[in-house]
Amino acid sequence: MMADGGTLSATESLRANLTQVFRLPEDCVQWLLDVWDCIQAFDDYADGDPVSRERLDSLIWSSLVGLPGNPWFAAHSGRLLPILSQAVLKWLASDRAERDGSADARSFVWRAGYYDLVLACVLLAHGPQNAARVANLVMLLYGERFEDYMSEFGGKHA
Repeated sequence: MMADGGTLSATESLRANLTQVFRLPEDCVQWLLDVWDCIQAFDDYADGDPVSRERLDSLIWSSLVGLPGNPWFAAHSGRLLPILSQAVLKWLASDRAERDGSADARSFVWRAGYYDLVLACVLLAHGPQNAARVANLVMLLYGERFEDYMSEFGGKHA
């Protein structure tokens, strides 16, 4: 894993890992970063956090044009769309648990479906042996700690 010394933003660190550690093609990296940006902004909006008009305009473009028109996605949509769909459904379930007060270890894990997409892209780009070799590094991209997640809800965890 890359060490950024705390100087890189989450998006910059993600880009560095996708390009340097996982050696993904640039179109793939861009698609994953666009998905990441959409997820983060939609989550902010769902949580009632401010989303600027400039960011909203960017999301409109990404959602309707950039993501579906990305050459990597176009070439692999048959494999990526079911994984993306599952990530959305898992986020919806996790978000529902958070909102009704039942957030726990399961909702914590399910909210991280984005990393399933990253691993799928590594698999598509480099094959099963290489994906298996770096799967643990993909897992380490998920930087949120369970304790921090649960503290958002003032909850105790088992």
